[in-house]
Order: sequence, then C-alpha cells, then structure tokens
Amino acid sequence: MFLKIQWKNLITCLVIPLAVGSLSSLLTRNSMETFNSITKPGLAPPGWLFPVVWTILYILMGIASYLVLTSGKPNDHALTTYGIQLLFNFFWSIIFFNLKLYLFAFIWLILLWLLILKTALLFYQISKIAGYLMVPYLLWVTFAGYLNISIYLLN
Repeated sequence: MFLKIQWKNLITCLVIPLAVGSLSSLLTRNSMETFNSITKPGLAPPGWLFPVVWTILYILMGIASYLVLTSGKPNDHALTTYGIQLLFNFFWSIIFFNLKLYLFAFIWLILLWLLILKTALLFYQISKIAGYLMVPYLLWVTFAGYLNISIYLLN
C-alpha cells in the first residue's frame, strides 16, 4: 500500500540533515587541505568522495526521519535521539578538522556511533525501512572510526 507523500514534511526532513552537513562543511571549509596534509592509512579514500557519500547519507537520514515522523506511531524518543546524533555529527568535523583533536574526535565518534545505532534501532521499531536506511550511515561512521584512529596514531 502506498501512502500519500506529505511533501512539506518530506522536504523539511531532507533539509534538516543536509543543512547540518552544509553548515558543518562551511565551518570546516579548509578541511580537505588538512586532510591532504596529514598522514593517512592505506584505505583512506580520495577527498572528493567524502562530500558525495555524506550527501547520500544525509538524504537517507532525511527519508528515514520522514518515515518515522509520518508513521502515525509514537516517535518523540526516536526523533529526539535522531536530533542528538545530528548534533554529534555536526561537531565531529569541527573537533577533528578545526581543532585537530584527533583522539578526542575518535572518542566523540564512538559516542556518535552509539547514538546512530540507538537511532537506527528506535527507527526500526517504528518503520523497518527507516531503520534499514540508517545502516549505510552506521557503516560509514564505522569506517570513519578506522580513519580517525589511524590518523591519530599516524600523526
């Protein structure tokens, strides 16, 4: 059964994570210079890949939050947890790139990962699809953890 799309809610749900990512990117606009100047592990992807992946992930997050928001089920706890993880996501880039606190950024990333997992599980209880849409994000942040701790150890 197809539900009628609530366009205003969908657009809002898409804009929120994309705005968080865009603002974080704006505040860390010299991040690729930093990334290019530090020693990276062998599996580090090229810098151009990060904005592509993050844009896709933010869109998936937005769709997931839309599904939860419009599910008709109680969702306050799930959406609050989602909002908190977005804040952690926002500040990680600043901690890593602007402050260059690589170990602290890794610890922050572990907390972010736990919040993403909790969000995914809460979303899954409301909408299985929404929960699954958070999995690529969780996997990417797992990979980011490998990069983060490797960069800390190498630099």
